[in-house]
Amino acid sequence: MSPVEVHRGTSPVILGLPHTGTDVPDDVRACLNDEGVKLRDTDWHIDRLYDGLLPDATTVRATFHRYVVDANRDPGGASLYPGQATTSLVPLTDFDNQPIWREGRAPDEAEVARRVALFHAPYHAALAAEIARVKAIHGVVILYDCHSIRSRIPYLFEGILPDFNIGTDGGRTCDRLVELAARGVCETADGYTSIVNGRFRGGWTTRHYAAPREGVHTIQMELAQATHLATEAPPFAYDETRAARLRPVLAELLRRLEGLAPALKG
Repeated sequence: MSPVEVHRGTSPVILGLPHTGTDVPDDVRACLNDEGVKLRDTDWHIDRLYDGLLPDATTVRATFHRYVVDANRDPGGASLYPGQATTSLVPLTDFDNQPIWREGRAPDEAEVARRVALFHAPYHAALAAEIARVKAIHGVVILYDCHSIRSRIPYLFEGILPDFNIGTDGGRTCDRLVELAARGVCETADGYTSIVNGRFRGGWTTRHYAAPREGVHTIQMELAQATHLATEAPPFAYDETRAARLRPVLAELLRRLEGLAPALKG
């Protein structure tokens, strides 16, 4: 399998999709336990949800599952949220802190390095290439990293997650105009809740590529899965009615970001 799918567009906006992939090589799948093979922590149907919302946007999608290796984690293994519960470069547990590997079959350091080389590195090479290409066209690029997560995960956070979770690492990953545009669309979306830099401030991708002074602006959107799934449990079915209500909000957000490109160049 190819670890990455790229669809090139002409917009200044790039959509990153690091967690929608469900491909697991046979040798890796054989090491997963009964919980691991359920692949619960997938960003279910996010590629379908965003499909066609900004027709000229470039998309870069990892095809492999995050249990193979997490494309949104530091390849050196540094924690995204020191002192807080989170999962690692190759997770040992799921979001409920349940082991996902058969006893004695969790990947060792050499295996983690192998997966970084085979999967993580090609994904980021493709993403970096698209950032350079789009910036050469427009002088600026806005990388919008697409994510979703269950709205209730006691191990990771208390209570119910807001519907829209915007992450800019405290405003460091993008121009203030980008954050304000995202905030404005989400805060005024009828029937939805939102927060900026709450529990999810932006993952490794958002932080790694951010260079606002050089014209590279990054932002992460973590959607609560209740906004577009029929249920946040297997089979994690796509809800056409909920998605149809959500998609126009996301489309407006992406159009707003795209429209900022001339101002960001100045």
